[in-house]
Amino acid sequence: MTHEGQVPSPAADRVALTVVICFDHATVTGGQARVAFDSAVGLKRAGHRPIVFAAAGPVSPELVAAGIETICLGQSDLIGNPSKAAAALQGIWNTEAARRLRELLDGLPRARTIVHVHGWAKALSPSIALPIARSGLPAVYTIHEYFQFCPNGGFYDYQAQAVCTRKPLSPSCWATNCDSRTYSRKVWRNLRLLAAKHVAGLPDVFADYVAISDFQRQIVTPLLPRGARLHRIDNPVAVPDLGQKPDPAGGEIVFVGRLSPEKGVLLYAEAARRIGRRPVFVGDGPLAAVIAERFPEARLLGWQDTAGVRAAMRCARALAFPSLWYEGQPLTVLEAKALGTPVIVSDVCAGREEIEDGVTGLWFRSGDADDLARAMLACTDDARIAAMSHAAHAAYWRSPPTPERHVANLAALYGSMLDRASPAVSIVGGKMPSWQARHASP
Repeated sequence: MTHEGQVPSPAADRVALTVVICFDHATVTGGQARVAFDSAVGLKRAGHRPIVFAAAGPVSPELVAAGIETICLGQSDLIGNPSKAAAALQGIWNTEAARRLRELLDGLPRARTIVHVHGWAKALSPSIALPIARSGLPAVYTIHEYFQFCPNGGFYDYQAQAVCTRKPLSPSCWATNCDSRTYSRKVWRNLRLLAAKHVAGLPDVFADYVAISDFQRQIVTPLLPRGARLHRIDNPVAVPDLGQKPDPAGGEIVFVGRLSPEKGVLLYAEAARRIGRRPVFVGDGPLAAVIAERFPEARLLGWQDTAGVRAAMRCARALAFPSLWYEGQPLTVLEAKALGTPVIVSDVCAGREEIEDGVTGLWFRSGDADDLARAMLACTDDARIAAMSHAAHAAYWRSPPTPERHVANLAALYGSMLDRASPAVSIVGGKMPSWQARHASP
């Protein structure tokens, strides 16, 4: 297993890798895209050749500015498609994506190309499995969400507003309406997962998977294809060190992120009301209008750019992270720590791995508004908040998950994948992995 922090010494002679990064969108749509594109930029800076392959545009300006080769099909994602019928067909089998990906992979150097998929469920579809399998290139999948295993991608029952423990595609799974919208949409998602598993063979295309937290690793290990290797590599976080907060006890307890049911936003608003605090939301989403109606005291600040989000977290007394589902490694939690802001985190998500209860923040029982209110009330103690703020900042900066470390760990993983694909004798005690030695200039 690969762990963050186990970064090999860089070889004196480097051979450029070609890395095809597959993702639904060519623009930043959330943390998943942020990780995919940060890795692309980092690989480019390290001398490799990343190619972003995406279905939906527009192309992110940062990819253009970094000189990242980007193939964007200019399609709609499933939500943005004006035709529900066309979206349903695209979601199950995107013929154009399969064709274009095949054309791309056919023209790439066989001995030093990796395919790295970060997401397929919102536009690309399971059809990408066929060109990847046909190419014979080593392929790896980063588990940002769980569409590879669960029909709705989250092991979460939106109707019950709780974690779902049913076996995916079991009779009870088919019989349960766990979708955020309608039962017919749930049935369609089940059909899509069936197509992914038994028509496309998507899970088996990847001999390697990347888990982004130990918490997530425990969830997915029983569900991986037989023989698949699971590696632990932390997400990259690019945040400046602003030092200790000058006024850690100022500001409100804020929520940052998408305003959707699985994020626990209504739970946070209810807990704030119970202790007489005003809930503050930085972000937007389908529950924005519901929050405004049910909690008129709430401050809804809407989407902010990166600088705006960081400013809001830096000024906050604490960050509330009341997620109700199995989030893999929330970037918001890491950024808050880096900025010296303690985090009140649900005990059902991987964010708890980053927070030492009572030291760098507080845990609370997922879905329990009273317990969240208890943790929020504890954060009104100025001295306690100041101590947790200092501890959070110090803990993060002792070993920050920088983009450079992330790219180094990716490169080490890619090298091991290429070695298995084309075995050769490694240099004894050498700094150069065998795949580099085979292709280095004499």
